[in-house]
Amino acid sequence: MNNKVILVVLDGLNYQVAHDCMGYLNGLKESGQASLYKVQTELPSMSRPLYECLLTGQKPIDSGIINNSINRLSSSTSTFSLAREAGLCTAAAAYHWFSELYNRTPYDPVRDRFTSDVSMNIQHGCFYHQDQYPDEHLFLDAEYLRRKYDPDFLLVHPMNIDDAGHKFGLSSSQYRNAARRSDTYLSSLLSDWVYQGYQIMVTSDHGMNDDRSHGGTTAEEREVPLFVIGERFSHQPCEAKQTDICGLSCELLGLNDHEKSFNPDLLGFASK
Repeated sequence: MNNKVILVVLDGLNYQVAHDCMGYLNGLKESGQASLYKVQTELPSMSRPLYECLLTGQKPIDSGIINNSINRLSSSTSTFSLAREAGLCTAAAAYHWFSELYNRTPYDPVRDRFTSDVSMNIQHGCFYHQDQYPDEHLFLDAEYLRRKYDPDFLLVHPMNIDDAGHKFGLSSSQYRNAARRSDTYLSSLLSDWVYQGYQIMVTSDHGMNDDRSHGGTTAEEREVPLFVIGERFSHQPCEAKQTDICGLSCELLGLNDHEKSFNPDLLGFASK
């Protein structure tokens, strides 16, 4: 049984846009190869607080990472730290805030942009620090890390959907087309990931509104998708919480005594 996990966080992706615009992922759903769940994000619906939520299972109000300006290392165990402590290999192609949360802060692009250090929580990383960094390049960075280091846990985090939302808003063609492009990039990689036996989750940190922002309580800002692909998932209707993503990742990785919350109904019989 393959215990390797890929977590794709499509920054700023609203649930309805994912449902309406991402033909490849929804095609997998229609063919029975994937399931789609609607997830309500924790509050505030902002990036750095919800990166921490996805990787530690803690609500922002509990983690203390309550806005994007709080720049410090996470004080909680994370999927990265638990995997590393268990002797697994970790990697991330992601925005530099992940490096600041789980490796070292402040981010130094010369030192940290390309990371390969087994003592770090994110042992192998390709980090970027401009929101307009092309998603196509980011997905190639992720695939490079996967092929070179064969990580047990790989985080893939592109930013262009969020960037388009901040520039043009939720209802814009630019925002919807950014989602379509990410779906196309995933279609070039995901079939091979599935063939290799990875358990894959595709989700988002938060959504977007027509004010070209997020952070509040509206459905547009809080409702995000969770696509799950792989034989370890139950593919049955059930509740999916953002605070359960970390625990779900840990279960899929085969980590024991992680003490993170998760909904066992999301997992198949072999994973319980």
